Amino acid sequence: MVAVFVLGILAASITERRAEIATLFNNKKVEIAGIEPHNELWGTNYPREYATWKKTADMDFRSKHLGNMPEDVLESRPEMVVLWAGYAFAQDYSAPRGHAYAIEDIRSTLRTGTPVADGDGPQPATCWTCKSPDVPRMMQEMGIENFYKDKWGALGDEVVNPIGCADCHDPQTMNLTITRPALVEAFERQGKNIAEATPQEMRNLVCAQCHVEYYFQGDGKYLTFPWDGGFTVEDMEKYYDEADYADWTHAVSRAPMLKAQHPDYELFMMGTHGQRGLGCADCHMPYKSEGGIKYSDHQIVSPLKNIANTCQTCHRDSEENLRKYVYEYQDKALEIRDRIETELSKAHILAKTAWDNGANEAQMAASLQLLRQAQWRWDFAVASHGGSFHAPVETQRILAHSLDRTLQAQLELQKVLFANGVTDVNLPDISTKSKAQEYIGLDMKTLHDKKDNWKQTVVPKWVEKAKGNGRLAMK
Repeated sequence: MVAVFVLGILAASITERRAEIATLFNNKKVEIAGIEPHNELWGTNYPREYATWKKTADMDFRSKHLGNMPEDVLESRPEMVVLWAGYAFAQDYSAPRGHAYAIEDIRSTLRTGTPVADGDGPQPATCWTCKSPDVPRMMQEMGIENFYKDKWGALGDEVVNPIGCADCHDPQTMNLTITRPALVEAFERQGKNIAEATPQEMRNLVCAQCHVEYYFQGDGKYLTFPWDGGFTVEDMEKYYDEADYADWTHAVSRAPMLKAQHPDYELFMMGTHGQRGLGCADCHMPYKSEGGIKYSDHQIVSPLKNIANTCQTCHRDSEENLRKYVYEYQDKALEIRDRIETELSKAHILAKTAWDNGANEAQMAASLQLLRQAQWRWDFAVASHGGSFHAPVETQRILAHSLDRTLQAQLELQKVLFANGVTDVNLPDISTKSKAQEYIGLDMKTLHDKKDNWKQTVVPKWVEKAKGNGRLAMK
């Protein structure tokens, strides 16, 4: 009798919940059709999800290593300035904040420059791809190729709403959907049909539209995922090598370099949670309940902020222990990372010394190749958001190989230096961000002054025009 009573209560609860959900869905206050970038409009129909999405603007959490608070990473780890010498990341690299800041942060970073006219650089419109639901709208209006090959500044008054509802949801069914063609195209080149993905796989794939390694292919800057041969760091390196591709030539060592973006999806799929079928949303968007409604928390923040609703739904252990396990994984990986950054920056400087003292291309070839390989592995591991926890074994393997190649590069460079009569190298002081940027020849005051003036003069015009055209809600 007790069992029957309990089952009856459960059945009534399920029926009530389904009825409330159906009522919510069937009594939408506004009809949303097509690509609707205004997140506020979606919030009218789905107020619970929208209320949690707005919390992506909160900057209230920091764990031992990660969080949603602003951090100048170059200030914390100035060797990275030298590692990225000649590339825009040496000017400015900050830890990511919540999705609500996607537009504000891409406008503010020094990496996007100060374009005034539509044809000004330095960046292509491809850089907007993961920042806004206005992007699929513009791709539909302009065509995908035309969108990519335009300039970033040319679309400043069109791409104005931060990452939100239309990036991941079909407005008619609210099913998860793919809105970025690069992911679909990457699957097609692997002989896969993304339309056949299961609902659980989609809880990864909507994130994989952006949280992946990518590059801009050809003069048209066509966004491409280098997955044709596989997801590992070696698979993608082979892809780039066969394409004879380099993101830039290093300004100090002259090595042809690769810049990893953020291979979060790839590393997650190599880790324990990914291999056991969990999705990104299981940990970063835990379920919440309100009345008869069960819905996902759209704040999308570190699971350590809410261990009770994330880790403890599966792991029967204390919050203290679970947090400690995460920190142990991270600490071990970051110990190797810090050693690499010290030694790899030194290797680039040794290469410069060799060039300055008469080394030729034949003498330097082996060293430059090792520098490319070492930095690609380092960047692949550290650019990933949470890779040291998502796939701790794979991340430590990659970092170990990076350190190995870094030290091999130093040995090769010492041979070159000795052959050219150099027996001692005076290393510059790069102990702070400003010293490192001065060493590689950056005039940071001018860059900041130009950016500040641009933000005060150009951005307000973008915003005003966007509001006038109805692209941005009047606030």
